[in-house]
Amino acid sequence: MKKRTGQKIFSGKNFPQKLFIFIGKPFFLILLFLASKIEKLFPLFQKLFSLKIKITLPTLKISLPKARLRRIKILYPPKPPFSPSFLAFILGTLLAFATLYYFVFTIFQDLPSPLKFSQQTPSLTTKIYDRQGKLLYKIYKEQNRTPIKLSELPDFVIKAVISIEDKEFYRHRGISLKGIFRAAYLYLFQGKTTGGSTITQQLVKNSLLNSEKTLRRKIKEAILALLVEKKYTKEEILEMYLNQVGFGGATYGIEEASQKFFAKPASQLTLPQAALLAGLIASPTRFSPFGAHPELAKERQKLVLQKMLENNYLTKDQYQQALTEKIEFAPQRIDIKAPHFVMYVKDLLAQKYGEKLLETGGLEITTSLDLDLQETAQKIVAEEIKKLGNLHITNGAALITNPKTGEILAMVGSKDYFAQDLDGNVNVTLSLRQPGSSIKPVNYSLALENGFTPATLLDDSPITYHIPGQLPYSPKNYDNRYHGLVPLRVALGSSYNIPAVKVLASLGVDKMIERGREMGITTWDNPSRFGLSLTLGGGEVKMIDMAVVYGVLANNGVRVDLNPILEVKDSQGKILEKNSSGTQTPVLSPGVAYLLTHILADNSARTPAFGPSSQLYIPNRQVAVKTGTTQNLRDNWTIGYTPSRLVAVWVGNNDGSPMSWVASGVTGASPIWRKIMDKILENSPVETFTKPEEVIEVEICATTNTLPCSSCPAIKKELFLINTQPQKPCSSEMFHPVPEKSPSPQIL
Repeated sequence: MKKRTGQKIFSGKNFPQKLFIFIGKPFFLILLFLASKIEKLFPLFQKLFSLKIKITLPTLKISLPKARLRRIKILYPPKPPFSPSFLAFILGTLLAFATLYYFVFTIFQDLPSPLKFSQQTPSLTTKIYDRQGKLLYKIYKEQNRTPIKLSELPDFVIKAVISIEDKEFYRHRGISLKGIFRAAYLYLFQGKTTGGSTITQQLVKNSLLNSEKTLRRKIKEAILALLVEKKYTKEEILEMYLNQVGFGGATYGIEEASQKFFAKPASQLTLPQAALLAGLIASPTRFSPFGAHPELAKERQKLVLQKMLENNYLTKDQYQQALTEKIEFAPQRIDIKAPHFVMYVKDLLAQKYGEKLLETGGLEITTSLDLDLQETAQKIVAEEIKKLGNLHITNGAALITNPKTGEILAMVGSKDYFAQDLDGNVNVTLSLRQPGSSIKPVNYSLALENGFTPATLLDDSPITYHIPGQLPYSPKNYDNRYHGLVPLRVALGSSYNIPAVKVLASLGVDKMIERGREMGITTWDNPSRFGLSLTLGGGEVKMIDMAVVYGVLANNGVRVDLNPILEVKDSQGKILEKNSSGTQTPVLSPGVAYLLTHILADNSARTPAFGPSSQLYIPNRQVAVKTGTTQNLRDNWTIGYTPSRLVAVWVGNNDGSPMSWVASGVTGASPIWRKIMDKILENSPVETFTKPEEVIEVEICATTNTLPCSSCPAIKKELFLINTQPQKPCSSEMFHPVPEKSPSPQIL
């Protein structure tokens, strides 16, 4: 047999709550009525307790107010002292007082004051700027709001909101009994949840209370709505409501909603636009024209217009015209510039100042970013990555810093932050990637401190390392060739792998790990994971760390930590922090740093591998640069610097898939690096690296790398740390015919 709808209240797991709501709401209304009549009940109580009552109990003495003490004769059967209706009245009164007591101590004791509307301090927006004061981003506590006066709004905006949200707004005093009973009936007997709240109640809920769905909160809401209606005019309530109500996401208030959807102030809204915005209030996500079901927005707009027609706010002609008028929406944009950098800075600020102050404190953040340079670098990365599609390269990243101060001038975390197909919002400058040969300067810095010189001859010949517990390791050069004895300058400049591994084997992997940490690597936390391949890029790093490492070389051996934030002010203009430079820590001697820089800036040292006119060579400029490509072709780097600018570039694929075999430092990252560096240098003065006093220039034999002798066929100049230069000249026995080698391909 079909179950009756009314039986729903007595079934289901929520029966106690339903029963309490069913009984509680009418009882609360009765209680309010009794409370309003309480003064009239006092004479009744006084009369009751002054009665002379005869009670037929055996030899019992009783005392009543204003009653004489008397002995009572037993009567049988005893007559009831009170009528049932009188007892019911007494019990009802006691219950009413008990309930009133409960309300006073559970409802009213923590009831917020309606005066808070005029006393509330609004959440303040934090703003992030570039170094020139250009706005990059606003941070809100969930709400982006711009207040507007009610008098500035078209009349049909107000009528549209009232029609769909609270058509009795001008007739009720805060709560609508009709609306409450209708919502209760639909919930209890049909299981439907509908809005029974007036505009005043919605304002109270949004501004003074939380959103918990309990009877206690609903009672508070009703009481506060009554108080608000006594304190404020209808116009004031409506203005506060239209500035408080949410329209989806961080958009709050009719003004920001108008700007978001139509790119115009609310004062210029048309009737169809006003109807659409009014329809959003009930469920901004469901009825959004940009949501999963945009057709619902049109249906909701039609309903609003229909309600306005029913309420005589529109004529039939106005209604029909509004229905057929096409609405043009503003392009949806995210008001953020340099998003990868902004999110990086936002995270740093949250760690230091906390989320609450960041979202509500109205901080003014001046960053180190140069927005013009950022946009130039972003454009170059995006354009060049398009050209590399045939090499199976889908993404790129770039970082530009001032190595003297650590300031981040540009941070391009991907080719497009909003490209969902490649997780463009992932900031590759902060991601773990293998550096390839770009890590070799860390290894060679140790070598130059331990007796090696730029002239030291290194043996580029086959070798196999047998390490207990591991497979035999035989390093290979990128071109799969061997180059015999080569000076350290050429081995590093041309990025030969075998000499680098042999140098590391002589010094120790642990020492390279320690040196890497000193120079700025933060990811080498487990030495047991690494072996001799570390010098070829076997340990993952972050681009921001590599910028610090190369900054050590550019800054005469001093590590300068990155410094993305120049100044932070609070909402009153008080300076909370001011940074002119990142933390400085001496790591290398100025001489070692200069020798490495001189090698990386030496085009002749890289010519055997890259040729004399590669992308790495910038005529009439002294620029040190190093490339790196991993053995598995998943990462490709170019990092180069002048005394005041450092540019790091990476290309590859976010998913780790390999690039084409023809991808290299010259065909992959280097063109991007070159274009960015050219843009930086075109309006910059010529800079050179200053040679420290501990570095001397000595003439040596070009063949033996010793002091020259009479048999030396050619002499060249080389740089040395003091007391490391050759002490003995060459001899005729040292000269033997050297077999001519075939040209080598590009090496990384």
